[in-house]
Amino acid sequence: MLETLQPYILTFIPIFVAVDAIGNIPLFVSLVEGVNKKQRHKIIIDSVATATIMAVSFMFIGKWVFNLIGITIADFQIAGGALLFVIALRLLLPGGSKAAFASQHDKDIGVFPLGTPLITGPAVLTTTIMMLDSFGIMPTFVSLVINMAIVWVTLVKADTIMKIMGASGTWAFSKIMYILLAAISVMMIRRGITAILLK
Repeated sequence: MLETLQPYILTFIPIFVAVDAIGNIPLFVSLVEGVNKKQRHKIIIDSVATATIMAVSFMFIGKWVFNLIGITIADFQIAGGALLFVIALRLLLPGGSKAAFASQHDKDIGVFPLGTPLITGPAVLTTTIMMLDSFGIMPTFVSLVINMAIVWVTLVKADTIMKIMGASGTWAFSKIMYILLAAISVMMIRRGITAILLK
């Protein structure tokens, strides 16, 4: 039983870290301030749908694009790991925040900046391809869908979660996620270099 679930658990965790559902809550709350309940619900649906479609599409066509332009998985592991590390480092340093993406406040905020790049950004796309290569389509797809369902729940219950955790609690949780993201990026780079050296 545990062996069957292991690939799903091992794909779920990195994607969960990359998506950072809890860390997106303060930005979501600030973006939908003054928006009525019906519009807010539409924004949530638009954001989760956009994020899911982008991630799933990239999961299926990403490797095809790599083959087309001659990029190997090892190349992507090194480049993707380096990118993830830079993203994690910038978010960990004082003053670093996803708020830089959240400058737009109009009817399309569900698509941009919420759907992308806040929910599905470079970190999620990179992690998804890495998990696909390591564990296969089914565990990656299931983990991705479960994570998007978690995002939907956290956005629907955003106000309640903010009251329970507080601004400082969500901030602390995000910082822990960014540290894990940095560690995952180092692992990707290590695997990429190992793959090239063993050729």
